[in-house]
Amino acid sequence: MNPERIFEEFPAPSYRGAQEQALRDIQDAFAAGNDVVLVRAPTGSGKSLLARAIAGCAREIDDADPSDATGAYYTTPQVSQLDDVAADDLLADLNVIRGKSNYSCILPDERDTPVNQAPCVRERGYDCSVKHRCPYFSDRAIASNRNIAAMTLAYFMQTAGSEVFRKRDVVVVDEAHGLAEWAEMYATIQLGPRTVPFWDDLRVPEIDDLDRAVRYAENLAQKCGRRKDDLLSQDTLSPAEVRERDRLQELIGELDWFVSDYRDPQSPTTWLVDQSERSQARTSDDADGDDDPAGGPLTIKPMNPEKYLQHTVWDRGNKFALLSATILNKDAFCRQVGLTPENVALVDVEHTFPVENRPLYDVTQGKMTYEQRDDTTPKIARTIVRLMQRHPDEKGLVHAHSYDIQERLADFLSDFGVGDRIRTHDRDGRDAALDGWKASDDPDVFLSVKMEEALDLKGDLCRWQVLCKAPFLNTGDSRVAHRLEEGQWAWYYRTALRTVIQACGRVVRAPDDHGATYLADSSLLDLFDRARTDMPDWFEAQVVRMERPDLPAFRPEDALGDGGGASSARGGGTDDAGGSERGTRTERSRTRSRSRRSGRSSNSNSSPVADVWDTDG
Repeated sequence: MNPERIFEEFPAPSYRGAQEQALRDIQDAFAAGNDVVLVRAPTGSGKSLLARAIAGCAREIDDADPSDATGAYYTTPQVSQLDDVAADDLLADLNVIRGKSNYSCILPDERDTPVNQAPCVRERGYDCSVKHRCPYFSDRAIASNRNIAAMTLAYFMQTAGSEVFRKRDVVVVDEAHGLAEWAEMYATIQLGPRTVPFWDDLRVPEIDDLDRAVRYAENLAQKCGRRKDDLLSQDTLSPAEVRERDRLQELIGELDWFVSDYRDPQSPTTWLVDQSERSQARTSDDADGDDDPAGGPLTIKPMNPEKYLQHTVWDRGNKFALLSATILNKDAFCRQVGLTPENVALVDVEHTFPVENRPLYDVTQGKMTYEQRDDTTPKIARTIVRLMQRHPDEKGLVHAHSYDIQERLADFLSDFGVGDRIRTHDRDGRDAALDGWKASDDPDVFLSVKMEEALDLKGDLCRWQVLCKAPFLNTGDSRVAHRLEEGQWAWYYRTALRTVIQACGRVVRAPDDHGATYLADSSLLDLFDRARTDMPDWFEAQVVRMERPDLPAFRPEDALGDGGGASSARGGGTDDAGGSERGTRTERSRTRSRSRRSGRSSNSNSSPVADVWDTDG
């Protein structure tokens, strides 16, 4: 790597904000001999341009010996971030490659067939006459031979050990704050009817310890291997059989990795196994006199998968740049991903967006824990109506946190008569619904789920947003519970704070942009107190300036975009989102929620968990 080239490799014609100083600091960090540099750059500071400049410093073929690694990888966990890179003319020399399923076959009778199910993978010995023009293999060839290859983190990890995408000189990971969590997710093994093709033919034992889980994994890998060999022996496969073959190969790799890692005395990975109850139908079918208890689907989860990251990331390059707005604690981040903090440099990029352009407002209405959600949700819905009155002609985004909360809010807002200005989405239609809302000129309010990251809502695309719930991790997840049992509360609050900071950056994307963020869950204020030492200075400045706004009195008819609410936006705000008219709707919500929570034991208020318990995703 030659960091001296970093300025000439910067792709924009001029610098914005603190980019020039950031490049100088990054150059100095690499020149000092650091192999890993963390770049903590606020949202909207142009991280992708910094990433391109760093990648451009990679050793070039003309300056290398045959055994030297050359070129660079750019990778990000977010598909939308990769889409943005692909669409940016300034980043045109980042050669993007995606997985086969993202490309369509170009053969005349196969144009609706994804490449991972095309004749070349269905028929043994198939000689494709147009392979040189195949969009997937063309992109792969270009990416593998050019100086900078760009791909998602999932594809990058999947190609570890590939002869095509070998070790390179520089690896740049954008949006790297969740690297440990992404690695845990990718290394998690799901064993159930959706992931094991012949699940209904299996008898799954009751797994009560990790040793038994390992023995079962070995047995299952052997069965997968035999089934895969049967498929490979066939001359032609159907698309369904191709999917099964590929899934079996993937599953064999996952199971072998688990067995190998668990039996490696040097591995730092801690493994957890969760098992669901077996369905009643399966239990009855298996009543064949076998006394061995039958179990249900399994989830095998790694914690702190340093060995996995070593193989899939750290072995893939000589120098690394990890960029994010929310690497909040350097030492903790390094420990999570298997790096030694003393060998890692941290570069802080100054936030140049005026703090008055990115205000936080306290509109808290109570806690959104399970025990208090029935009382708080209707109050938040009323508050959203009043915010719609305050912003009658501006688009708004509501971070609902879960589909359950989204559904409740949508019901309340419809009952209040403002449903015509509300948009929602489901799991399958997320992208289409988001694109439709962004393309519309109407001042609609989008009730979103899990859109706190990788969303660029610059300018009038969105001028205000609401955080309905503190984004604490699900304490019903065994990994989270295990960490909390070990007292890792700082990690727990830091992770939630990271998501809040990411969310706050969705609506302010440039120094002259502006957007308001309203906090509706009072647990967010508690989060700020508990995680204050991990706050970046620029975000703490927003928290210090936070105030409670004077909202207009609750008048839904003024929230429908005719401007009627604007005149009352600075006065008459005496309604605190209470009122007798919500009584019937609130009781209906209570009844529905009680039925959903039946059988759930309450949690003692003596534990910190009692204040943040959430198991609905």
